[in-house]
Amino acid sequence: MLAAAETVSIPYGGRPRTCPVRAVRDWIDLSLITKGPLFRPVNRFGQILDSRLTAQSVALIIKKWALEAGFDPAPLSGHSLRAGLATAAAKAGKSERSIMKQTGHRSVSVVRRYIRDAELFDDNAAAGIGL
Repeated sequence: MLAAAETVSIPYGGRPRTCPVRAVRDWIDLSLITKGPLFRPVNRFGQILDSRLTAQSVALIIKKWALEAGFDPAPLSGHSLRAGLATAAAKAGKSERSIMKQTGHRSVSVVRRYIRDAELFDDNAAAGIGL
């Protein structure tokens, strides 16, 4: 878990439509947030509140958009995003050290639990042998 007011480096994404940096900049421009929590609730009247999003709110947002994208939202939460980043980074060949630096993990054994079957089908002994 990241500490309050900790700086985390996030690179620009390769596709403007899904780029996290562009999305955050757009949110800041739209919300006019200059201090306090970056990710905040928006009430039913479209007003941005001063408080931060709760873990439950993050989970509900993820579930909503997963369903919209055609995925089963039941097993998903904010924790899924952290595990997904760790898994995708490992699959792309990033070192455990660099993954830990990004996710804030302090232990290799813990980050390895986050890397969910990233290499399960890589160089699989049962693949390509005519089974």
